Amino acid sequence: MTDKRPLLRAIFDAAVAEAHPDVVLARHLRPVPKGRVICLAAGKGAAALAAAAERHYLDTLGLEPSRLSGIATTRHGHGVPTRRIRVVEAGHPVPDEAGLKGAADTLALAQEATSDDLLLVLISGGGSANWIAPVDGVSFAQKQQVNRALLRSGAPIGEMNVVRKHLSRIKGGRLARAGQRAAGIVTLAISDVPHDDPSAIASGPTVPDPTTLADARAIVAKYNLTVDDAVRRALDNPANESCKPGDAAFARTTFELIAKPKASLEAAAKVASDAGYEVIALGADLEGEARDVAAEHAKMALKARREGKRMAILSGGELTVTVRGNGRGGPNQEYALALADLLKDTAGIAALAGDTDGADGGAGSASDPAGAMIDAATFARMKSLGLDARSYLENNDATGFFSQTGDLLQTGPTLTNVNDIRAILVD
Repeated sequence: MTDKRPLLRAIFDAAVAEAHPDVVLARHLRPVPKGRVICLAAGKGAAALAAAAERHYLDTLGLEPSRLSGIATTRHGHGVPTRRIRVVEAGHPVPDEAGLKGAADTLALAQEATSDDLLLVLISGGGSANWIAPVDGVSFAQKQQVNRALLRSGAPIGEMNVVRKHLSRIKGGRLARAGQRAAGIVTLAISDVPHDDPSAIASGPTVPDPTTLADARAIVAKYNLTVDDAVRRALDNPANESCKPGDAAFARTTFELIAKPKASLEAAAKVASDAGYEVIALGADLEGEARDVAAEHAKMALKARREGKRMAILSGGELTVTVRGNGRGGPNQEYALALADLLKDTAGIAALAGDTDGADGGAGSASDPAGAMIDAATFARMKSLGLDARSYLENNDATGFFSQTGDLLQTGPTLTNVNDIRAILVD
């Protein structure tokens, strides 16, 4: 069978390119204000967004450098060179001290904005972990522990962010409250959440939050999260309620999505279609347990194989993993591992699952794998090495498995994030 890995990688790369800050940002930027442009950015694409904003204002519009300032807080390894906007590399998925300092400086800069200034907020996936500003009474260590518990719980990102918003001084509209003296607050966002909900992207720092403290308490109970008493008290404190519609903080705010998972999935589908495949696009908003979704997709692939179809099964969204073992990996690797277990006796099927930010799970390193690819060569190596995919799956050790088969997808930081891209090619 012809090697399908170059095509799988081209499908993935097309999805990433569609959402890169260099491509999507400039046409959404506002004219030069009377005063300063203050840029506040967070997330895995924050530094790239900041650099693109600098090029637009300094080079295209000729803004005097002294009138441009800001802070971009991004994941470790995702920084790029900038001229006027300071880049802070911080922890993700578990926050660290750098993120704590970056968030404090961001809030202080927002509070300095005057009625002549434009507050330009650029957010992308990862902003929730990068901007860490615990509410009064909750320590940084306690906030880190909450994040770890949420990550291991299997909760979807939307529910995780409900809890995060109610334990933060920057999320849930509070950044807008800090900067409400500005002439305007313009938020431009790259979406990494199902259905592109503005209040969920980076936990909605500049938009109204429809969720409540009661919702956050219900999620803690639903997943039986182990949290400190200080966290429970904070979630009982009315002072920690997030900003709601009608708050004065939103009087001069606008919000725009500049990149969506749907557009990236469509770009991926075009590559597959141009290669002669019948494309079945399952949507950009899939959620669920990675191994369960993989089982559904494997059935579709096997059916197409039996019927002699040449098909590309594509999907986006963000899957979850309920961690029960002590292995390494992420939802894309676990999805690919489950596929490998289910398809190992079938020829003519190849697949890729990757996170468009370039890191799937892992320990927060820029060298973490983006996901994994599987094909007939994977199945042959499984057999020759005596690898039992099921046992690795039960230990949540997809990285350990694919490290041995040589199938990890290594892209490095892509400087954007529109969730995951999964592609199964059936020949």
